[in-house]
Amino acid sequence: MSDRPIDSAIWSAQDIRATTRRLATAHEAALSGEAPPDPPLDAPRAVIGESWRRVLISGVDPDRDQPQHLLSVAELEHRRQKSQLTAVLPVLNEGLLAAADAAQQIMVVTDAEGRVLWREGSAPVRRMADRLGFDKGADWTEEVVGTNAIGTALVARRPVLVHSAEHFVRSHHQWTCAAAPLHDPRDGRLLGTVDVSGPAHTFHPTTLSLVSAVARLAEGELRTRHHASLERLRSSAAPVLARIGGRALAVDPSGWTVGVTGMTPPDRVALPKAPAAGPLWLPRYGMCTLEPLPGGWLIRVGRPGRDVGPGRVVLDVSGRDGSTVTVSGPAGSWSHELTPRHAELLFVLAAHPQGRTATELAQDLFGDGSRTVTVRAELSRLRRHLAGVLAHRPYRFADGVEVELRLPSRPALLLPQSSAPAVAAARRG
Repeated sequence: MSDRPIDSAIWSAQDIRATTRRLATAHEAALSGEAPPDPPLDAPRAVIGESWRRVLISGVDPDRDQPQHLLSVAELEHRRQKSQLTAVLPVLNEGLLAAADAAQQIMVVTDAEGRVLWREGSAPVRRMADRLGFDKGADWTEEVVGTNAIGTALVARRPVLVHSAEHFVRSHHQWTCAAAPLHDPRDGRLLGTVDVSGPAHTFHPTTLSLVSAVARLAEGELRTRHHASLERLRSSAAPVLARIGGRALAVDPSGWTVGVTGMTPPDRVALPKAPAAGPLWLPRYGMCTLEPLPGGWLIRVGRPGRDVGPGRVVLDVSGRDGSTVTVSGPAGSWSHELTPRHAELLFVLAAHPQGRTATELAQDLFGDGSRTVTVRAELSRLRRHLAGVLAHRPYRFADGVEVELRLPSRPALLLPQSSAPAVAAARRG
């Protein structure tokens, strides 16, 4: 049976029992290799039939749940912190959570690998999900749990509803789920899925449309945030570009251009996956020099000179209302406002020029040396703004960078909102 125009309209939404019987018939026929007894009525929809074929090849057992190997708490937190979907959780919650809870369902958000990052909604349904291993950190790809809305949407790259016996594994036949993929508007990269799941009797034909609409809203929020970040980068890059002779571009971390001098502006520059400050060959421009900007990169087109990196950093933690870092390099200087956590990190690194390990920084910031995942995630964010300024193994300011630390007039006024042990010790002198 081909997919209907509205994918959520499974055969007869008014007769869930009859629908379930027909789905079960199609499921058993697929497993036995036989044709459905009354095609095309009992044949699976195209998206489901294709998924069943993939799952049969992968060797998933329809009669037994495969044991889940959940992510550790530290790895789950690390994935959450690095995921762009963290920024759109309020949009997803506002659009889906109340409806899901009222309908005895749960809302689930996964990453692009099918790992469950967040799960919210009806407490009784969460307990039911627990019995299937459908918990935070679980792997919900087709290769592990068979045909399901999350795993199948990741493969099909479109919204998918999977109802009752459309699930490949029999223990999931009492469930209905609708998932939509979420993409990065900057480059179309798959970020993960948002899903609404619950007992099969809670099925409603509009669920997939709702999930799809909210997914589009979330992608719109990511697009708005991207445009705002481009404007911030454009403001900080403009005075730098004005001082440069020759050809240069300012781009965001994904290569989107915000300003140029001495050349025609391209929409986007193809950057390496993990660019670093210094000489760089780009297919369109040949040899260039990459220098960090707050929230992006300055690309100087042409043969690099000897001095390509930042030379001086001023960390100002003297104010009560905020902290800043100012970086001076070959193209001039720029300043970046720091979050409280980043101000703490840079203060500790400035106070320990020999460097700190992740464990030492975790102890400095949290009094708990085991919180290294959080420390590494924060430093990864910080290095997006200070590439070429910070080094690692151990974490420290890069060799050759002069660091000036500006402190308040009285030690007791240092980073007044901070509760980090290292900051508290510095206040005491």
